[in-house]
Amino acid sequence: MLTRWGLAALAPLLLQARCGAVEIQGATFFTNPPWRAELIAYYNTVWDPQPDYYFTVELPADAGAPLGGLTIQQTRGSDWWFPYDVERTSAFVGRPRAEGRKLPVTATFEQGIRRFQIRFEPPVAPGTTVTTVLKPWANPDQADTYMFAVTAWPAGPKSSPAPLGYATLRIYSLFY
Repeated sequence: MLTRWGLAALAPLLLQARCGAVEIQGATFFTNPPWRAELIAYYNTVWDPQPDYYFTVELPADAGAPLGGLTIQQTRGSDWWFPYDVERTSAFVGRPRAEGRKLPVTATFEQGIRRFQIRFEPPVAPGTTVTTVLKPWANPDQADTYMFAVTAWPAGPKSSPAPLGYATLRIYSLFY
């Protein structure tokens, strides 16, 4: 027997089945969020010019909502001032060296807190692997392990973020 409270508990699942995204009190959630971000950099020594940092996220087919954006914030590393070319930020379906179609993105970067805000327009459909490419002018000038906190945002009103953990970038010295 289904009580009034049992029906209320099932309402978000029924709503998802009908409209594709879970909304509770006007906020959008992933039902099965992506759970990690991978970072690949093929040029990883100090001062390497114009490297690409590839952040790859797999959005599960049963995510419950499309991917509206990512937040990528440097949280560790010796060099806090190496600049990025924000206008060259890009994204594509697939993985590095196995690129699919390009995805339109808008990106902003807050230098003081080392945080990127990336928005996908249109949002990325569930079941898609997406790679976002950040492009610094050069690698940091100090060898260290650099860490980036990555957060996924579902597309929709008042979206509730899903932390994906930390992506690690090791920058090596030229003189070891």
